[in-house]
Amino acid sequence: MSETCLEIRGLTKCYSGRRVVDDVSFSVEKGAVFGLLGHNGAGKSTTIEMILGLKKPEKGTALVFGKEVAKHKKESFEKIGVQLQSSFYQEAIRVEEVCKERTALYQNPGDYKELLQQFGLSQLEKSPVNKLSGGERQRLSVALALIGNPEIVFLDELTTGLDVAARREVWRTLKELKDSGMTIFLTTHYMEEAEKLCDRITLLKNGKILTEGTVDEVVARSPYDNLEEAYLWYMDEEVEL
Repeated sequence: MSETCLEIRGLTKCYSGRRVVDDVSFSVEKGAVFGLLGHNGAGKSTTIEMILGLKKPEKGTALVFGKEVAKHKKESFEKIGVQLQSSFYQEAIRVEEVCKERTALYQNPGDYKELLQQFGLSQLEKSPVNKLSGGERQRLSVALALIGNPEIVFLDELTTGLDVAARREVWRTLKELKDSGMTIFLTTHYMEEAEKLCDRITLLKNGKILTEGTVDEVVARSPYDNLEEAYLWYMDEEVEL
């Protein structure tokens, strides 16, 4: 029987009287890749921030390995890796320096040099982070999220803004993590990304869940035979023939 490592029940968050996340519930099994899909502003990032205890919900609960992160921060910190949409670095800090800073935060960190090698960044160890390409920065952000040897990693819009080559480069990295048994929670609005990586997906619109299941299940409940067209149909957007 599969172990549930993330349990979300009735999460709700309001801003200025508007529900940006509206009674959201789902679960993620250990070792799975789970995708939360939706347009910008759908509530994906806010959902992650509530799971991580960075924002307080109006109601509902988010349990990571059976505990609320906000109430068990120290214990949860050792089990969770995070890459948020906005990653800021000190001016001119080098790859090696930011890795050492992150390593110092954990009791039992991994070897950052091995991670840099795994993600094809070893030759950039002495390079300033602000000189890296978009794909290199995104791979670095994943490496940093993994330094603490987490049991689950959250990746928020990891490939937004990358060109096709850089995006596929990052996908190869995530596929390796998936094959190693890492539990991955990712948000994306790229359907090809979801098809290639996700075991299960949930579609979110205006803070509400539209549908969920495997990619095949979600597509099968639509009039179409591929995820991109099915996604547009669920979102009530015109599908080009």
